[in-house]
Order: sequence, then C-alpha cells, then structure tokens
Amino acid sequence: MKSSVLCILTVFFVIFFSSCGNSGRKHKNERTAVRTSVGAKNKVDIDLKLSSNTKMMSGTEIFKRYNSAVFMVYTSDGYNAFQGSGFFISSDGIAVSNYHVFKGTSIGLETIKLSSGEQLSIEDVIAKSEESDFIIFKVEVKGNQRFNYIPIASTSPSVGDKVYAIGSPRGLENTFSSGEVSQWRDKNLMQISALIDHGSSGGALINEYGEVIGITSGSFYDGSQANLNYAWSIDVIKSYITMKK
Repeated sequence: MKSSVLCILTVFFVIFFSSCGNSGRKHKNERTAVRTSVGAKNKVDIDLKLSSNTKMMSGTEIFKRYNSAVFMVYTSDGYNAFQGSGFFISSDGIAVSNYHVFKGTSIGLETIKLSSGEQLSIEDVIAKSEESDFIIFKVEVKGNQRFNYIPIASTSPSVGDKVYAIGSPRGLENTFSSGEVSQWRDKNLMQISALIDHGSSGGALINEYGEVIGITSGSFYDGSQANLNYAWSIDVIKSYITMKK
C-alpha cells in the first residue's frame, strides 16, 4: 500500500515540474486571464455529435479532417510572450486548452492563431480547473463565421489503443504525431507514446474514430531518452458542458 501511494506521488511530482506549455516559464502572482472561479460549473450547450463515428480513420484522414480545428495560443504576462495549443469542440467557437497555458497571464493579451493564419481574441472563459489542467473558452466569432471542430468521444480509450496528437511543439504549427495509450496513471491522466513537447500543451489527442479523447499536456522528464508523455482525459470537461446528439 505504501509503495503504491509513493508511486502515485512520484508521478505527480514529476508532472508538476514538467508541464510543456511554456518552456522555462516561472509563474508569479500576476493577474489571471480567466474570468470564472476555479471549479465554477457554467454550463454551455454544444451542438455536436457525441460518439456517433463508427468508421475507423487513418492518420492521414484524421489530420486532413481536423488540422484546421487545432490552433496556436499566444499569451503574455505583459513582459514575456508564451505559446501553447488549443482546439475547437463546437462550430460556434467553444474551445479547450490547458489551464497552465493561461496561468499568470494578463486578460486581453491572449491571441488565437488559426491554421489559416487568421488571428482572433478570446471572448469569454466558460470554466477552468488548475487541478485537472483545463480551460474552456469562447473565441470571438465574426459575423456568421463557423469553425471546424473535433467531436468529443463518449468512452475512454484502453491501454494499447492508437492515438493521434495535433499541436504546435516549439512553435512548429500543427505538428502531427501518433502513438498508443501506454497506461492510465490516474482516473483522468493518460500516459501516451505520441510525441509532444513545449508548445504542445492544450493540443488535441484523437482516437482512430476521429474523436477527441484528451488534452495533451506534458512530458515526464527524468533524464532518460524514454518517450514518456501525458494527456488529460477529455472527461475532465464533460461536467461543464451540455452535449447534444
């Protein structure tokens, strides 16, 4: 029992010091870019198909379909600029990223850069959690603008399932990688072999059916060359949204 508890604590100790959203970033007690309290459950209706996909897709098909649903996130504390990733979960601009991509940054200094090159601002924050490292926000919509989005999976993947990640490591926009679920390290925390790096934080982890199953968040840095990465299950946001079939 003691060894099991020690193992879990060790994993979270490593994760705490290895989040990949902002390389070399040190957080102070700056203003925060989020407008709701941690844990606030502001429900939002999202018109999407939940777990309706039955056809398996290749990696090439997934990237072609969802490349434009993933974007780069730029934040600033007023002195330094930081970069992460994010993705849409509805056509009207509801999006998801990691909480730590925004932590310690200033309201109004966030910029979303789409794969088309268009830059947009964040209109509002719906919910966030530092503990589960997610933020749900709404991007400004111009006129009748609609966004490509990734449908949310209704079930969690199993160890060994194929996964695909889209994010912007080191500012390399919408980099695609693939791998498997290596292990579940906690109820909502996956260890994955899909490659991610600084700047990938907040990117989409997608299953073979073209559904988002996780939010890519960091790597386990222990001095080895092992490919050890992690993502938060998309289940962490489900209690904050109302999903329609």
